Amino acid sequence: MQRRPEPESWFKKVEGFHPYQTLLYLGMIGSGLLFLFLVIAFLYSGLNQLEGLNRRVPYAFLLSTFLLVASGYTAIKMRIHYQEDNIPRLKSSLQVTFLLGLAFAILQVFGWIELSQMGIRFTGIPSGSFLYLLSGIHVFHLAGALAFALSLLLELKGVQQDAIKNLVWRSNPYHQLRIRLFTVYWQFMDVLWLCLFLLFVLSF
Repeated sequence: MQRRPEPESWFKKVEGFHPYQTLLYLGMIGSGLLFLFLVIAFLYSGLNQLEGLNRRVPYAFLLSTFLLVASGYTAIKMRIHYQEDNIPRLKSSLQVTFLLGLAFAILQVFGWIELSQMGIRFTGIPSGSFLYLLSGIHVFHLAGALAFALSLLLELKGVQQDAIKNLVWRSNPYHQLRIRLFTVYWQFMDVLWLCLFLLFVLSF
């Protein structure tokens, strides 16, 4: 009777990752731990400082949340279009994702302005300072993804204009990996912000 092959261990699976994949996952774990420690510090800073002061979550934060969720959907469409070998639609989805992400970052600045107008300043009460810190670090992390998206857009523009480059680009597994890792990181940023936003809502 033929023995069933033993299931591959988690460590073996990790060993089979591409170096870029390993670096991204380690970076995401590190970022997750950083935000976890900051959230714990935020919770212990005294959330009651924000209660009962007729303050609210900035409208800019609310609008930016909808935009980032929408960008998560367009990021998923990127992987689908790549699998369909549809470079024009892939580029279009990437453009929309980039623009939504850029709009999100800009709205964060408007959110900080709203906080300041409500009397919640970075150098004020500890809980208010953490609102700036957490949202600011999130924007900083997102900026890396935006820079990558912009470089990929410029690359796709050149690929579209040359049929040979188009064929080579679509058949290269490395580019498939780049698209997949970008979408994974972008969705990670989405989930991270949704958790932060929920925390902000519960703080007021």
